[in-house]
Amino acid sequence: MDKKQKIILSRIIFSTLMVLGLNLISISPKIKMYLYMAVYLIIGYDVLIKAFKGIFNGKIFDENFLMTIATIGAFCLSIYENSNEYNESVAVMLFYQIGELFQDYAVEKSRKNISKLMDIRPDYANMKKDGKILKISPYDIPVGSEIIVNPGEKIPIDGIITEGNSSLNTSALTGESIPREVKSGDEVISGCINITGILKIRTTKVFGDSTVSKILKLVEESDSRKSKSENFISKFAKIYTPIVCITALIIAITPPLFNLVLSKMPNWNDWIYRALTFLIISCPCALVVSVPLSFFAGIGGAGKNGILIKGANFIELLSMTKTIVFDKTGTLTKGTFELEGIHHNQLENEIILEYAALAESFSSHPISKSIQKAYGKEIDISRVTNVKEMSGHGVISIVDGIKVAVGNNQLMEQMNIDYPKCHSSGTILHITLDGKYAGHIVISDLEKSTSKEAIAELKKMGIKKTIMLTGDSKKVAEKVSKNLLIDEFQADMLPENKATEVEKILNRNDCGGKIAFVGDGINDAPALSRADVGIAMGALGADAAIEAADVVLMDDNPMKIPKVIKISKKCLSIVRQNISLAIIVKFVCLILSLSHVIDMWIAVFADVGVTVIAILNAIRALYVKDL
Repeated sequence: MDKKQKIILSRIIFSTLMVLGLNLISISPKIKMYLYMAVYLIIGYDVLIKAFKGIFNGKIFDENFLMTIATIGAFCLSIYENSNEYNESVAVMLFYQIGELFQDYAVEKSRKNISKLMDIRPDYANMKKDGKILKISPYDIPVGSEIIVNPGEKIPIDGIITEGNSSLNTSALTGESIPREVKSGDEVISGCINITGILKIRTTKVFGDSTVSKILKLVEESDSRKSKSENFISKFAKIYTPIVCITALIIAITPPLFNLVLSKMPNWNDWIYRALTFLIISCPCALVVSVPLSFFAGIGGAGKNGILIKGANFIELLSMTKTIVFDKTGTLTKGTFELEGIHHNQLENEIILEYAALAESFSSHPISKSIQKAYGKEIDISRVTNVKEMSGHGVISIVDGIKVAVGNNQLMEQMNIDYPKCHSSGTILHITLDGKYAGHIVISDLEKSTSKEAIAELKKMGIKKTIMLTGDSKKVAEKVSKNLLIDEFQADMLPENKATEVEKILNRNDCGGKIAFVGDGINDAPALSRADVGIAMGALGADAAIEAADVVLMDDNPMKIPKVIKISKKCLSIVRQNISLAIIVKFVCLILSLSHVIDMWIAVFADVGVTVIAILNAIRALYVKDL
């Protein structure tokens, strides 16, 4: 409990004890009135201040204004009637503050889950300079600097380990408790905590472009994107509150005036009391507070599970998603290719592999990395010149003065080179040397162990169609699609064509609902941006993931996809429950208040009670059971 909550709680306890005491002791009516006024000011001074500030700032009609008018009116009515009964006005404010306390607690609970992500912000970086280790602000570390991360410290900036090995705690980013083992040559990202060994890291980005900086920006901006439900409630409250105030005024004035016309007793006190009761019941706290809080709790619950959602509007869109389009490599498959064999080779396997590894040495594509890994020797990049990467097709380089082309069928067709068809189901890379065919390498990309389970869970949740897009051959795509029980696939696609395909899917009549695209965030940015919801997974450190996607899954587990869908559906269900509860209870109580069936005490429970129930219900969005 923070300082603000402790102060509110102490005011509630003190005011409650004072009210109980004033009901038990016998004192003069005048002293009793002054003591009740003092209790009223103690419990409600902040509400009064907000109400008067709102009036001066032109934002008159809010819950603070309603509470102020109703409670002051009830107090004045008691003084006018000389009833010495001030319990109702104080109790209204007392119960309202109890509701506010519950609201603050719920917001703090949600914020704690989000603030755990904020803990990834590094305080300093250990930079080696002139033989000394200096603690410097991460903002002042240039690219290419050597930094040292000791056990227990956060990695401040993205980089590559040049010396040392260790275990990293990535739980703040991924939500997973299992440490990640790293060694010299591995890429590491900011925000992870070094557990065991000392690491020397060469920075590859400035702090402003690092993973931790982008994630923090995403988290800070997540509550600025309102959902349609939130926007509706905000607009509703602005129109609803003035109508309520005018209606209350009509209730207070019209019946007594009508009685005067009929030469009857106007009974002003009775109708003013009903109007004040009407005002309290009408207070839209449950709607205004619980709906944004539900979305906020949903974002917090997702953050707890290593899922970053950029705004409440994307929670709403996720809940309406009926079609999910997947990239294959790095999303449904591991993206770590393994060499299966070298076929139709005109030279020795080792020579073909060496030329291929050298030609691909400047590429960061997973296939290129796998060829270099299969080669297993240190690569002398001085032997390589004139590197030309053909997007979606392959690479052409000059190696030792020889023109080496490494790529797929389309590259061979562009170069007018005859190539044999391979019956293997893996990814086929053809190699030519000075325009002559030298053979082809077969590489396989293994499916993730949880991909099939994730697809099955999505279909259980009501996802009507699953579609896979890949640049691999039809044979590879068909095999993966069949193994994972995916409904449709498109093969031999260039990265730039995926966005066009997503556009076509958006215009199809058989998909229905919203369309989500799931990619690794490296070359899928156009498709991530074009879909109704872009989900980047397993893309820690990839700028495209954080910039283009609407949802970022902080590890590469496909089971996080049904998890975020489940979170969104639960969150929207809670929002609908809270709206229905508030409207039904308030409508019934409003009708009853006009017929004088209920008094102001019941009105308090109708307002504050519904608000507290809605807040407690909203807190449920923080917790989602494992699939």
